[in-house]
Amino acid sequence: MKKVFLIAAMALFGFGVQAQDQDQDQSGFKLGLNVQLPVGDASDVSSFGLGLDAAYMFEVSDQFDLGVATGFSNVFGKTIDAGEFEIEIDDFQYIPLAAAARYNATEEFSVGADLGYAIGINDGNDGGFYYKPTVGYMLSEGTQLNLSYVGISVNDFTYSTINLGVLFSL
Repeated sequence: MKKVFLIAAMALFGFGVQAQDQDQDQSGFKLGLNVQLPVGDASDVSSFGLGLDAAYMFEVSDQFDLGVATGFSNVFGKTIDAGEFEIEIDDFQYIPLAAAARYNATEEFSVGADLGYAIGINDGNDGGFYYKPTVGYMLSEGTQLNLSYVGISVNDFTYSTINLGVLFSL
């Protein structure tokens, strides 16, 4: 899955070469909501998730923004049938604290990534290294549709989701 996002990001960067002279100011405060689909090992213990995203971006150039990102995510645990009894898996909750970078490839498309740490806020969740490659599409002025992959690496385990969300510029 990581390779798919890398290939998609490289393709979008290629489209952006032709858009060098366009004004792409997408800086400022952003707030959004997302739905999350656990993938890999996370799908064995979680069903789906909901999240809140917040970011503040600073324009570095016409096409490149840097900033900070945070939010809150709750990924709902599953009930697993173990023969004669059931095991109820707790929800997975975290608050990401990350540096964010976005490349505005065209007026509509952007690609980027958030890197930082996910603070675990429920019992038994110590948090871990947080990374989030993302692709965005401007639906209208100030409203962006985002597709992202979130990975949280803890020891030898990576908790992963694919997210679809909407982000509003305020």
